[in-house]
Amino acid sequence: MTAFVESPLQLLSAVEAHAAGHAGARTRVLARADVPALSGDVDAVRALGLPPGLDVDVAPAPRRLPHDVVVVGDPFAGAFQSALVRALRPPQRIIVVDDGLGILDLAHRLTSGSSLVRIGAPPGSLRFGLGALAALRMRRVAEDGGLSLCTALPLDPDLRAWLRLLGIDVLEHAFGWLRGRPAADAPAEPTVVLGSALAADGLLHPDRYVAWVRGVAADGPVRYVPHRRHDPRISALLEQAPGIEVDAPGAPVELRLRGLRPGQRVVTLPSAAALTLSRLLVPRGVAVVPHAVPDAWWTDRATPELRHRLRAAHELATLAMASPVVGPSVREVRAAAS
Repeated sequence: MTAFVESPLQLLSAVEAHAAGHAGARTRVLARADVPALSGDVDAVRALGLPPGLDVDVAPAPRRLPHDVVVVGDPFAGAFQSALVRALRPPQRIIVVDDGLGILDLAHRLTSGSSLVRIGAPPGSLRFGLGALAALRMRRVAEDGGLSLCTALPLDPDLRAWLRLLGIDVLEHAFGWLRGRPAADAPAEPTVVLGSALAADGLLHPDRYVAWVRGVAADGPVRYVPHRRHDPRISALLEQAPGIEVDAPGAPVELRLRGLRPGQRVVTLPSAAALTLSRLLVPRGVAVVPHAVPDAWWTDRATPELRHRLRAAHELATLAMASPVVGPSVREVRAAAS
């Protein structure tokens, strides 16, 4: 079985899928060579000791898909969709693993008959057509009982039933492999603030973002963990602020923060990490506190669609914090994906 991944969370999710027995006895994970810093994430995962039957390598984007079983982290990626559409026959089985909220978006589009086009992507006819063909292929695989979603988000029973009608199986994991690794060093500060890429992408006013982090630090010492796509100028400003210790960008936060202790907390803006860390840490007594983005923080580059999606992500993260073993409802999944 072959897994194609192109982000840290996809990599970790593919390992968890294999460790949980969802992907077969032997799995080869191929991390895209042209994704910056992903090779470092591969090294970090290897250092934990890979589960039996799993190999991880760095390789170019796939041009062909295997005929038996394929694990994919981003079914909206053009490289995967092109390979799927070009194949004379699709893989017998496709397993989609988590990449942020993408798996919820996929569930919405497959059940609604929509094209597999990423939210916010330019509405070009060629890209829409490729997404429509890829969706058709994936639905046919589902009709033959070959499509599974492997997620750390426990889905609502209504959504499960809805997907089951299409022949789509839902497989869950709770980061069992990662939780079974030896305890990691963790920040000593009582509060960890997860850095957001929103400011680096020009979607938030940097001064308001920096003021927010400083405000969190006013209540006690803070460890700031920058997003891998961060603005060095923001990190420099925070390094000068009292009570804030700034880390260097590095391994996925699920790996770096798994050793947090009961009584500590993670504060974050709406993000996929707010959901995955809730699943990983809340049962251990570590609070994950999502912070909504006030309207005044947004720049003109933040579209209404983006703002809506992040509001929905905040609601999902709040739900996960309140009840980490209960998944979002169908209404909430549709809100997050639309």
